[in-house]
Amino acid sequence: MSKIIRTEKPSALPFYAAAAAGLVLCAALPVYKVWALAVTLAGAAAAFAAARRVCPPQVIEREVPFHTGDGDVDEMLTGIQKQLDTLRALNDALPDPQLSAAMDRMEKAGRSILEVVEQAPAKAKQIRRFANYYLPDAVHVLEQYAAMARQGVRGENAAAVRSEVEKNVGMIAAAFEHQLDALYAAESMDLSADLAVLETLMKNQGL
Repeated sequence: MSKIIRTEKPSALPFYAAAAAGLVLCAALPVYKVWALAVTLAGAAAAFAAARRVCPPQVIEREVPFHTGDGDVDEMLTGIQKQLDTLRALNDALPDPQLSAAMDRMEKAGRSILEVVEQAPAKAKQIRRFANYYLPDAVHVLEQYAAMARQGVRGENAAAVRSEVEKNVGMIAAAFEHQLDALYAAESMDLSADLAVLETLMKNQGL
């Protein structure tokens, strides 16, 4: 998903060359006369053009995770991607097959949400709660679960927490999938309408 952004940084040398040429010509010519002023301006412009050919603008490349044209959307998508990367690392560290399967569903839905919003940044407003609350909260809960598992925490309270997480992780995955499905609501309605029109046309043609 990352993209290379290229920007040009103009060299300062052409401006210095133009200024230097202008100063020299101003000193050598009677610039209070129109012809001399015109020669001075032309000389400065020629010096600028010559220096620019020698020192063209510097092209600077930088890699960004997302480039939708909207800085706020790019920042939100970058945050989601970081959370999903954390989710992947947690999944790799937790051996429980049932938990892992649910986390796979969460990550898959999250990656698909990223792709949809990257292609259609106008949909970003539909996933703000997902980006700001649902995903970070889910990752936080799973981080706490992983910490207890890693530290070998025992006892009734720890067991209750683990049981609660294991019981609800499937529901969280379903919520992520529902968020993804909601992004396609308008397209689904349009497709249903198109299919209805097509069906009517086919019936009218006796097909």
